[in-house]
Amino acid sequence: MATPSNIDTMTDTQKTEHIRKTVLAAGQELRQRHPWLRHQNVIGATIMIVSVLGMIGSGWLYIAGLIPWWVCVPVTAIFASFIHELEHDLIHLMYFKNRPWANNLMLAVGWVARASTINPFVRRKLHLHHHKFSGTESDLEERGITNGERWGLRRFLMTGDNMLAVVLRPFEMMRAGRAYIRSQKPKDRAAVRKLSLVQLTSYLPIGNLYYLAFHTWVVANAVLIGADLLGQPIALSAPLADALAVLNTAGVVYMLPSLLRTFCLHFISSNMHYYGDVEARNVMQQCQVLNPWWLMPLQLFCFNFGSTHAIHHFAVREPFYIRQWTAPTAHKVMREMGVRFNDFGTFRRANRFFETARG
Repeated sequence: MATPSNIDTMTDTQKTEHIRKTVLAAGQELRQRHPWLRHQNVIGATIMIVSVLGMIGSGWLYIAGLIPWWVCVPVTAIFASFIHELEHDLIHLMYFKNRPWANNLMLAVGWVARASTINPFVRRKLHLHHHKFSGTESDLEERGITNGERWGLRRFLMTGDNMLAVVLRPFEMMRAGRAYIRSQKPKDRAAVRKLSLVQLTSYLPIGNLYYLAFHTWVVANAVLIGADLLGQPIALSAPLADALAVLNTAGVVYMLPSLLRTFCLHFISSNMHYYGDVEARNVMQQCQVLNPWWLMPLQLFCFNFGSTHAIHHFAVREPFYIRQWTAPTAHKVMREMGVRFNDFGTFRRANRFFETARG
């Protein structure tokens, strides 16, 4: 699509529409060259099956003693990153739109594979709200992954642990929750209570069980290692030793991959989305493209999210693998229209869009 000659006089809405049309045209052209890409449901189901089997296979190879932990953890995390992208696309009904049972089944399988995440059936409404009001006070999804926080040790700890992200800033999350509820314009107190209950139970059941096991594992090993360093080793009873051995195995095949994937995704996502001083529904202010070479180790575990997720905000219904393929075309038009690339000042500005407050 030709570059407009009047970019300087175009409104953000016009720029957004031009980017959207260009990206969609690139996707259509890609599908014409590769007709197999039109089988979207089959592709999505295949990626889910292969990813789940990859996670299981990696864990089995570790348990069998065929690969070390430092191979199992990143390999499993990479497969889990594919499932996260699938979940995101499933939330937007890109697969099995006319077969809700299949869509829901894939969401449920994806949640079991990544128990550290919020219930995807709860996340669906939060995420669709995020697209409408990205970066504003009621964007509970982005606030939940630390967007808008000043960088320091607290944000670092919260970035990889969704429970700490609540526990370490309860009042901020309560304010974000109230803003989200107000944005839904509930008609009565019963509706408010229902929305509040959904928030409080958004990790039930498997998310809460996961974090109980994860924090128990971390604390138990920290205590044992600390005692050894102090010259006062702790002798565990046989049942406790067996339980810790199970947790240690689960830590390698499931929990550490979840921690690695979550930290990488939330670090990238929370810093490529702007927060706090953006215009609601103005896509030009919602995201930047974040793809410097030094972030590639993190991008590896979130499927190049920083480079391609901003494309999704302009062309919502393109699957994640199509966005990867058409990224060069998308990046070109996004640069032309003024979308920001690698705005590292966001780390200093706590993700604000502007250098200083407006007004």
